[in-house]
Amino acid sequence: MGNYINPGNNGFSEIRNDIYVDKTGLISLINQTINTPRRLICISRPRRFGKSFAAQMLCAYYDKTCDSAALFDDLAIAGDPQYLKHRNQYDVIYLDMTEVIGEASMADLVPYIQRNIVLELTKQYSVLNIAEGFAATLANAAEAAGNKFIMIIDEWDAPIREAKESPDLQRKYLEFLRSLFKNSGMTSKIFAAVYMTGILPVKKDGSQSAISDFWEYSMIKPRQFGTYVGFTEEEVKKLCDDYGSDFEKMKQWYDGYSFRDFASVYNPNSVIKALLNRDFDSYWTQTSAAESLMGYISLDFDGLGRTVAELIGGVETRVDTNGFANDLVTFRDRSDVLTLLIHLGYLAYNEETQKVRIPNEEIRLEFAKAVRQVKRDDTIRRIRESDQLLEDTIHGREEAVAKQIEKIHEEEASLYYNNEQALRSVIKRACFSYGDEYLMFEELPAGSGYADIVYFPKKGSMLPALIMELKWNQSADGAIAQIKKRRYPEAVKGYGGEILLVGISYDRDAPAGERKHQCRIERYEGQN
Repeated sequence: MGNYINPGNNGFSEIRNDIYVDKTGLISLINQTINTPRRLICISRPRRFGKSFAAQMLCAYYDKTCDSAALFDDLAIAGDPQYLKHRNQYDVIYLDMTEVIGEASMADLVPYIQRNIVLELTKQYSVLNIAEGFAATLANAAEAAGNKFIMIIDEWDAPIREAKESPDLQRKYLEFLRSLFKNSGMTSKIFAAVYMTGILPVKKDGSQSAISDFWEYSMIKPRQFGTYVGFTEEEVKKLCDDYGSDFEKMKQWYDGYSFRDFASVYNPNSVIKALLNRDFDSYWTQTSAAESLMGYISLDFDGLGRTVAELIGGVETRVDTNGFANDLVTFRDRSDVLTLLIHLGYLAYNEETQKVRIPNEEIRLEFAKAVRQVKRDDTIRRIRESDQLLEDTIHGREEAVAKQIEKIHEEEASLYYNNEQALRSVIKRACFSYGDEYLMFEELPAGSGYADIVYFPKKGSMLPALIMELKWNQSADGAIAQIKKRRYPEAVKGYGGEILLVGISYDRDAPAGERKHQCRIERYEGQN
């Protein structure tokens, strides 16, 4: 067992000793690529989304120096027809690039990798013919071993992120990868399969990937690997049943990522910590990615501050993901920043609509915390206005509430009212900072209908619950009447605090110059 050659199965054994969700179906997908032109796979995921767990699992499955039957015979992969054919049949080259960076300087990174891999190979194969080139030496090792290598690179992009201000060091690292994976003839002699994972997709060289032979699967297009991005809803339901946890709260806090064919995907690290701690909280703050969010949303691109405020308020926004250079410094416009936030896990992307949104309460808290540290004037103004709107609402200042909503509508020139959905979009933009104190629910089943928007106070908050009904081309008084008639306050049945009923309307048919928003606010006194 070595550090880089055949690392064994201890890592996966420890994973199995803890809370474990069976993701061995991933092995079946990798097995299908072995010794085919599809042998090079790159999967990018945010931090704490199980990348290293998957890498340890693959090491344990393929490493021929250990017997991993006891670790896999009771898992889904054991039912695969190719299970025994590939289990523990290969020499594995394993690189955790974050650990390598900890051992070597960036300037010596590539030579360090080459020296140590060759050193371990010479210990394992005494007759190894060391060639002038590193790739040729690996080819000789594969011949001596009688089998090709499975190579697993965890956090492949760590050097790109670490050397983000040093293009020359990035170039040397990418040239090293090209030397292994760009020459199809040499690559096929050395590798049966390669699994590379990181936060970012392969960095672009111009408009193309620098290592173009890789089949890439990212947070934007995970394709058949979507179910392995995180936990599926069925898996989370089972965990909640097994550990006596509240599934609805788990969904609210950590769900929100969705892909084609996979409607709900949860942050696995946060789910596990919520189960073990018996507490729903933002565990995202424990990742180093959280430290950089403020820097990205502070970048000086037109409309970015407004977009962030809209996202926090629950509004989706369109993004063009095609131009992103797959690094942390090359930003042309607002879309590039939002695309990076997709890859970092801060935003969820809908491939069909090409829109992004904040996926869940955990991430919304991180945005809300970061945006209050941004020093841009327009961001500070929006926060103050939204905070003031909350104060005006809970104190029943109807005219001030209507005036602020009117202001937001005028700023959003592209939002033409033609239904209540458009009005709702303006409300969410205006009330984006409410999330500091409230959980927002839309179309919440209540009484004999669905409440448009319900702001439910978070645990420990002393603020009243807000039940909002929106009316387009009708009166605010009619909105309040509907709340009462259809018993919408039942949406917060059991809540012992104060409840405010908020009716907001916009009359398009009013004479020109009089088409204003109206607001009515009443304290709910219960049913007579």
